[in-house]
Amino acid sequence: MRTAAGDLVGVEFPLFAFSHCRDVVAAVTNAGGFGVLGGTTFTPQDLDVELDWIDAHTGGRPYGVDILIPAKVVDRGDKPDRDLQELIPDDHRSFVNRILTDHGLEPLAPRPPRQRPMGVLPEAAADLLDVAFAHPIRLIANALGVPTPAMVERAHSAGVPVASLVGTPTHAHRQVDAGVDLLVAQGGEAGGHTGDISTMVLIPEVIDAVGSAVPVLAAGGIVTGRQMAAAMALGADGAWTGSVWLTTEEAETAPATKAKMLGATSSDTVRSRSRTGKPSRQLRSAWTDAWEAGDSPTPLPMPLQTMLTEPALRRIDTAAAGGDAAAVELATYWVGQGVGLLRAIRPVRAVVEEWMLDFAGAAERLAGLLS
Repeated sequence: MRTAAGDLVGVEFPLFAFSHCRDVVAAVTNAGGFGVLGGTTFTPQDLDVELDWIDAHTGGRPYGVDILIPAKVVDRGDKPDRDLQELIPDDHRSFVNRILTDHGLEPLAPRPPRQRPMGVLPEAAADLLDVAFAHPIRLIANALGVPTPAMVERAHSAGVPVASLVGTPTHAHRQVDAGVDLLVAQGGEAGGHTGDISTMVLIPEVIDAVGSAVPVLAAGGIVTGRQMAAAMALGADGAWTGSVWLTTEEAETAPATKAKMLGATSSDTVRSRSRTGKPSRQLRSAWTDAWEAGDSPTPLPMPLQTMLTEPALRRIDTAAAGGDAAAVELATYWVGQGVGLLRAIRPVRAVVEEWMLDFAGAAERLAGLLS
């Protein structure tokens, strides 16, 4: 198979796989797809270790890195070096601790010590980009908003294409004007940060909006090869995927959450601001329900909401892994509506091979209709 997106990054089968887990990224790349490591949650030192490992385990095959750089983050006013922990209201800390204690879990400490800058802040993102471009990456992606001019210029000077996710045709125009080389049209069915236009509608909208300016990948609820074939029938150049890898053997998904995903239906997800402050689709749980209740505080802007909630969510995952039933009720993670099609834990290579066969079968059915 030859598509513009595949040619751009050097793969024949344009199955792009986003994951925070290096094992998944390497396994997809080695199986003939294109792995993309989500790098925002790492320190620069840790990201360097992860990419060294991927380099050593992919034999020169192509992969990419995603660094999330949102256009808007919390305003630190006239104190750019201010400890962001100071900006988290005590009421929000009390609410998180109430969720924990109501489910029999220990509350968090009143205020943790000063932390390193979050990857979503400009100064931290710049350090992560330094690390990414020190490795032989074939794509740099920004999953939230228009990439900065510095990011685009640096990538192009290194001969690395830039990808970005969009949720509306207007977003697509802005991305192309900013110099992006590859668009990901991500429908509202997707896990993580997403808008509310459905994938089936968004793909042709974005393709019609940008014409042949840049190739477009489809994303949002796509967890099978036949769905990828349907997206390509609409004009997409391939698929950008994430949820399907969360239940693989290699995935680092918390065990209790992985089990919940395998038992979930497509109706068991919700777009919630409870995790990052921006709407993101995740597995519905007692945690997301608590943030939708009438007495919940308004989620904080990025990255404050993440700084507030991630320590609690890690505590929940640890307790759930130990068999705590109340913690299992709280456990959640980003996942799209395609979770309803995930039914077994399998190795990544088996998922990719089945994907290719499923895609071929769908393409044959379409061709048969025209014969």
